[in-house]
Amino acid sequence: MNGLAAFSLWAQKNRWVWSAIGVLLLWLVLSVVTNRFSLSSLSGIMLSASFLTVVGIGQMFVVTTGRGNIDLSVASVITLSAFVALLTIKGQDANLAIGVGAAILLGLAIGGLNSLLVVGLNIPAIIATLATGYVLATATLLSNRTIAGFAVSPLLKTLATGRIAGVPIMAAIAIVGVAATSFVLRYTVFGQLLSAVGQNRTAARLAAIRNNRVIASAFIISSVLASLNGLLLGAYIGGAFLEMGQPYLLQSIAAVVLGGTLIFGGSASAVGTLFASILLILIVTTMQIVGLPPGAQDIVQGIVVIFVLALAGRQVLSRRAAVDRTDDDGTLKSEPNAAAVRRQ
Repeated sequence: MNGLAAFSLWAQKNRWVWSAIGVLLLWLVLSVVTNRFSLSSLSGIMLSASFLTVVGIGQMFVVTTGRGNIDLSVASVITLSAFVALLTIKGQDANLAIGVGAAILLGLAIGGLNSLLVVGLNIPAIIATLATGYVLATATLLSNRTIAGFAVSPLLKTLATGRIAGVPIMAAIAIVGVAATSFVLRYTVFGQLLSAVGQNRTAARLAAIRNNRVIASAFIISSVLASLNGLLLGAYIGGAFLEMGQPYLLQSIAAVVLGGTLIFGGSASAVGTLFASILLILIVTTMQIVGLPPGAQDIVQGIVVIFVLALAGRQVLSRRAAVDRTDDDGTLKSEPNAAAVRRQ
């Protein structure tokens, strides 16, 4: 086996490598073209990408559950959480614990609602989370009317904007979160159950896995991370405004898909989500340097997502075709063997 074939085989198991290569290439191109990009400028990009990574990891858990599940409520959760933080913390470090607790409770409540709609009422995730987002938008409008002014906790501001030895604290938080998520996905029971449910819910159910609990947990994790991200994002920008979380809706999905997580579920990559988040920020930075208007930037990002989804769809179809080859007795390999199931 030559080096190219070996790399291709390795890349199939480590799909995050493509987003990492994209980051490296685009950063080098921008460095040559602008003569301004350096390690310090990359750290600034990492800071912006850190917020996207936090939301992307939550979105990744939902996508991994399979059947095209995505969480469209994350944008509204981010915005509402920022307003809740302003109302509870009131710019004082003494109230920081209350604000963090409120953000977590908000995420738990919204995640629980999404789980009830998707798991309990069997409403498609796209429709359920979109409806939840509309409800949260109304709550955000009501919160906006009660805000007298913007005041950010100094400690929270330090976490969101501070640096240690030139490294953004938020970047360190995101990297630690990615490492923890990777450990959960690979070495814990929950990670194995999540992959099993995403790959084949029928087989998972036959293996005595409680699918509904796993799926509900994914939606709760997504909402909690989005809520905590709104708390930190509000501190980063120094306040809150309507639809401040809107850019993260499309970007969080793009980060998950670009990072190597299969859109049809069953396989996730936290490391890939991190690299893809950096890549998306670099793409946005490039478009801003070129001078594209915001609307055109959204179009470009949408095209990128569609392109990657198309490639992912072809990959999944080819895998299914390989799996569905018949045995000598004419039984499809993808179908569970009834005799084996009875023996279990």
